[in-house]
Amino acid sequence: MILGLGISATCALGALIALLGVIAMAFPGRPEPWPEHLMRRAAGLAAFAAASIYSLGLFGVLASEHETDNGANSSPAPACRDGFAADTVRHLSHHRSSYLPLRFDCVRDDGTTYPSEPAYVWMNWTTLFLLLSCAVLIVGAGYASEFRARKGAGPRRADCTY
Repeated sequence: MILGLGISATCALGALIALLGVIAMAFPGRPEPWPEHLMRRAAGLAAFAAASIYSLGLFGVLASEHETDNGANSSPAPACRDGFAADTVRHLSHHRSSYLPLRFDCVRDDGTTYPSEPAYVWMNWTTLFLLLSCAVLIVGAGYASEFRARKGAGPRRADCTY
């Protein structure tokens, strides 16, 4: 669990550094062409933020799996029992976990499920949104670079020497 928090904190630190890079684009002395640099720095920020959120959820699922596999009173999963009403936990048979998308579902005898942690929903959607934003920013920076290159080249003239 400490490793998971460390990796998530490292990614969050990377996101913070990338955020400072994005903010630096507002000050004089920024590199030119600044729109491309801004998009690339914002893409890095989105990637680090997505990695931080996903790793936090990933290690949450791994911790729940680890609790299920170790020791007495580990079945059914403690993540499915702790903090839930007795009616909810009644007839609990097993659990299902997934790393993509993140989830740790508790399954009853009749096949109905309930999530052990509702936070996985926002972690999945936020990670997806940040990764899509990163991709759009990278493609946008490429298009901006290509547009600038074509605009700077200007129309070509035919060289007529006889």
